[in-house]
Amino acid sequence: MSGNRTSHIRLTSHPGAGAPSRFPIHWDAATARARGPVVATANAGSDRNAVGAHGGAYSVYRALAISAGAMNPLARPELTNTHPVVEIGPHPQWSEAGRIVSLDPWGHRVAEDFAPELAEGVDIRPTIAITKARIDLPEIHEAIAKGRLKVDGEVVHEGGDVSVTKAAIDPVWWLPGIAERFEVDEQTLRRTLFEQTGGMYPELVTRPDIQVFLPPIGGITLYIFGDPAKLGDRRVSLTCRVHDECNGSDVFGSDICTCRPYLTHGIEECVQSAQTGGTGLIVYNRKEGRALGEVTKFLVYNARKRQPGGDQAATYFERTECVAGVQDARFQQMMPDIIHWLGIRRIDRFVSMSNMKYDALVHGGIEIGERVPIPDWLVPPDASVEMEAKKAAGYFTPEGPPSQDDLTKVVGRDLDKF
Repeated sequence: MSGNRTSHIRLTSHPGAGAPSRFPIHWDAATARARGPVVATANAGSDRNAVGAHGGAYSVYRALAISAGAMNPLARPELTNTHPVVEIGPHPQWSEAGRIVSLDPWGHRVAEDFAPELAEGVDIRPTIAITKARIDLPEIHEAIAKGRLKVDGEVVHEGGDVSVTKAAIDPVWWLPGIAERFEVDEQTLRRTLFEQTGGMYPELVTRPDIQVFLPPIGGITLYIFGDPAKLGDRRVSLTCRVHDECNGSDVFGSDICTCRPYLTHGIEECVQSAQTGGTGLIVYNRKEGRALGEVTKFLVYNARKRQPGGDQAATYFERTECVAGVQDARFQQMMPDIIHWLGIRRIDRFVSMSNMKYDALVHGGIEIGERVPIPDWLVPPDASVEMEAKKAAGYFTPEGPPSQDDLTKVVGRDLDKF
């Protein structure tokens, strides 16, 4: 070592770089020890058994901190008292082949399941953390003021804040399972991931024996209302919203989309469920702008508003594809994994109009009871174009499905995408 740098650079294509880890991964094993720990830190040496780095998108910031001399590259987290505040699992789905491929179901139990390895100095890090908190939203205060929600001192407190259990989940991809889920060849998947990220992770193509990948993307945050232990209990009603990030609306409010109104509506529904003896769950996925990013999203906004005739439902999806090359990059195939991680097999009230989310859950073996649309009075006036386009493209509506003529008029082609 010299300061914060090693004496030489070892490329993954160098001879000797492919030595097998002493911790092989058996992904669908029934116990954590049989599955094996995920070891992805750069200083793990030959113990490393995963491509990528811990922290998702924040791994690059960590590199900057090390480069600036603000952080020791050999620093390891002290995990004392960081264990989850509630127990999650293990559930049968954790070892059901193909159920969970995009996260490590044992990722919150590192200190518990791999204490001997930690004691001998193996750098194993959690990819899931679980804590308790309270959330405070103006929409909840309004719901209390209008009598839709009641202060009970347990779920909703006197100040209007709401008790929740929160879980943060970093992505951990089991590449054979990801490839199967998307019906592509694993080698093709690996090569595409390598090439389309500018060659960021050569091990994707040089180390086929390493089958776990920690991608540099955002993860998931869960907000659980009521007793987390009851989430998978079919005798207890579960209300759930799966929400994909929309920073401009979720945080700052927007005149052109329904994301924050639908998110806060989902939270209110979850609170009501918890107050009546059920549970509520918000799944918040970091997939900004249909997983295309805010820059692309804002470019699409401009294109929609400036086109001849102004913003219109008939060209809503087309304008996104013209700018981004695809109408939606979220591809909900991996979304049910988090539901399986929680041991859930039925959602009684699904607060979503999205046919893509609904179809992904049902295809993943999750039973859906009632589908709950956003109330019309919550839709901002300028967001009506979005709602009309989505309904015509196949989104759920209590008024019934649109006609084939309506679908063809709005979407224009490849209706199976929707």
